[in-house]
Amino acid sequence: MTSRVIYEGNLRTSCEHIRSGNTFVTDAPVDNNGRGEAFSPTDTVATALASCMLTVMGIKAREMGADLTGTQAEVTKTMSAGPRRISGIKVVIDFSIDPDDKTKKILEHTARTCPVHYSLHPDIEKEIVFHWPG
Repeated sequence: MTSRVIYEGNLRTSCEHIRSGNTFVTDAPVDNNGRGEAFSPTDTVATALASCMLTVMGIKAREMGADLTGTQAEVTKTMSAGPRRISGIKVVIDFSIDPDDKTKKILEHTARTCPVHYSLHPDIEKEIVFHWPG
C-alpha cells in the first residue's frame, strides 16, 4: 500500500504516506464549493509534475557531477468545465546552476520524460519553461 486517504468532512481529506508517515491535507477549491485552505486534489496533480521533473533532473545531475540544490519551479494549473478537469499545467523552472549546453539539453530532456509527465492524459496541455542563469 502506498497511501491512505481519509475523508474528514467539509470537502477535506487527510492523506498519509504509509512508509514515512508524512501527511498532508487537501481541500476543495473555492471555485468548487470548498474552503481553499490547502492544496486541492488537482493542485497536487499539477504540483506532482514539477516535483517529479525536479527529482529526476536531480538524479541525472548528480550522475553528471552537478547539484541542482536551490533550483525552483513555479506551477500554474488551468481548469476547464464540461467535464471539470485539468486542461493545462505550466511549469517554469529557475535553475540554480548554469551548466554547458550539452548538460542543459540532457536535463531538459530528462524533465520532459519524467514519469508524471508520461502519466498525465495527452489532452492536458503541458507548457514547460526552463530559465537558466546568465
